[in-house]
Amino acid sequence: MRIAMLSSISWPTPPTGYGPWELVTSLLTEALVARGVDVTLFATQNSHTAGKLEGVAPRGYSEPPHLDAKVWEAMHIANCIEQAGKFDLIHNQADFMPLAWSRLIDTPMLTTIHGFSSERIVPVYQRYDDNVHYVSISDADRHPSLSYAETIHHGIPLDDFPFDPVGSDDLLFFGRIHPDKGPHDAISAARIAGKRLVMAGLVQDEGYHERHVAPHIDNDRVIFHGVVGGEARTRALGQAGALLHLIGFDEPFGLSVVEAMACGTPVIAFNRGSMPELIEHGVTGFLVDTVEEAVEAIARVAEIDRAKCRQRVAERFSVERMADDYVRLYERLIG
Repeated sequence: MRIAMLSSISWPTPPTGYGPWELVTSLLTEALVARGVDVTLFATQNSHTAGKLEGVAPRGYSEPPHLDAKVWEAMHIANCIEQAGKFDLIHNQADFMPLAWSRLIDTPMLTTIHGFSSERIVPVYQRYDDNVHYVSISDADRHPSLSYAETIHHGIPLDDFPFDPVGSDDLLFFGRIHPDKGPHDAISAARIAGKRLVMAGLVQDEGYHERHVAPHIDNDRVIFHGVVGGEARTRALGQAGALLHLIGFDEPFGLSVVEAMACGTPVIAFNRGSMPELIEHGVTGFLVDTVEEAVEAIARVAEIDRAKCRQRVAERFSVERMADDYVRLYERLIG
């Protein structure tokens, strides 16, 4: 089985910091290679893989000094399509642009839809619905006008997330500083509950950060670490009493949710998007509808068995399970 894995080139694969699409692509690629699958990763030249690496862009276009995204995406996708005959299947992880090439090749294309940035991109998916196979990353993110081969939840390498059986009294916000991720509601809930809030993440909306987040950062009750990676990242996820994930949009998945639970940390999230698929209410966290309900849930965190959080991630969200699901789908599509 020869697979062309077409990654996004916003960041290298795997990313050194932020870059959820590239992270999932890397995790899947390396798990497939470990299974003996012949995978060529099409990514930036500064990417890393145990498989074969093909790249034209020297770095991600979101990395400074910035490249022109349209120019380098066009060359990146073309590099894969021009070699399509070498592969049994192209697995597109790079959004909607590669779909426009799909009728020009005989190699089947599978596209993992990591979410819809807006309704405006849906017509591209509709146009190629009869020619490209789509995977949704949650049932909640399925668009009613599209057909899907399968839903495959993301998986994570459990060994990379040490279990912390104790945690602490502090709460954690871990994600982009953007209204979608609800850091302002996390700040409010922590303040009302009388808890310290530790925050980590990429500032994606500077204006929003200056108005709604920065005024509350005092390095005492609200601590902001910015982007954290490596051991600092897993330590933050594991040492929290709970992760506050009070999102302002219907999130397609939520890697930080699963990562926190892998470390034993329960999650309190607004009940929208994929959250009911990831969090078992009263078992691995709480699903709430308002900030007031989030405050009530914070008071009940001690009811959650941290070992159970990790156990459920091991059962449902391992990278091995994700790879197995994709291999079965590849075999079905190629066969």
